[in-house]
Amino acid sequence: MHVSPLIEKKRDGHALTAKEIDSLMEDFTVGEIPDYQMSAWAMAVLFRGMTPAETRHLTDSMMRSGRILKYPEGSPPKIDKQSTGGVGDKVSLVLAPLLACDEVWVPMISSRGTGITGGTLDKLESIPGFNVNLDEKRALKQLDKIGVFMIGETEDICPADKKLYALRDETGTVPSQPLIVASIMSKKLAENLDRLVLDVKFGTGAFMKTKEEAEQLAKAMTNVGESMKVKTSYLLNRMDQPLGRAVGNALEIAECVEILQGGGPPDLIKLIIDLAEKVS
Repeated sequence: MHVSPLIEKKRDGHALTAKEIDSLMEDFTVGEIPDYQMSAWAMAVLFRGMTPAETRHLTDSMMRSGRILKYPEGSPPKIDKQSTGGVGDKVSLVLAPLLACDEVWVPMISSRGTGITGGTLDKLESIPGFNVNLDEKRALKQLDKIGVFMIGETEDICPADKKLYALRDETGTVPSQPLIVASIMSKKLAENLDRLVLDVKFGTGAFMKTKEEAEQLAKAMTNVGESMKVKTSYLLNRMDQPLGRAVGNALEIAECVEILQGGGPPDLIKLIIDLAEKVS
């Protein structure tokens, strides 16, 4: 396809059709659109935004760029949590096993760090020998055994987001709200969830600097989730200082172990419990 007209269309503030978005993401995923053109399109989205319909279509297209997880009939409810990220945010590493203790499944497709935030995958890989690159068969086997898995996007699951996520980190387009929504929700929807809770941060240590921006983002993600039949809720949380006491991948893993053993900082424990209650 010819990408330049779509870049110009978005640059001039016009909405792309579902067909145009599908073509754009399909061609980018298979390598037919060079990074410099996709970077220009992402920058146009950063400055011009997207309509709710565009954002929903982009999320759906990115989700459908790969496989959508399927589970055995009669399996437990599938629940997940997603954070918009912040300094010292290691909530998933404790919340996921906590939820799994309640006889639900927690299939968690996570990301690497971007901007000022560390990613769940980066933290896990600070554990020697930890493998975040499980294929679907191995991930589902682990889910059946212990009720939780944490993996990254694969060639089969959300490959469009994997490519676009890396590009955004290098091109200054991380803060784009529609791209944040599509990135987060495409992975979550590919998990084929029943319920999802969103931990949306705001403040000096988060992407969203004000509560108003965070609430706007939370509502946009909730609308996308609900429109695609996933029960979605959110919590807004201020992040003007690191969450917990530890910052840094290995240090944060150690702090999570401390919590799982009955200790840990009160602010982090409170947030974990609040999110567990929200999604239960």
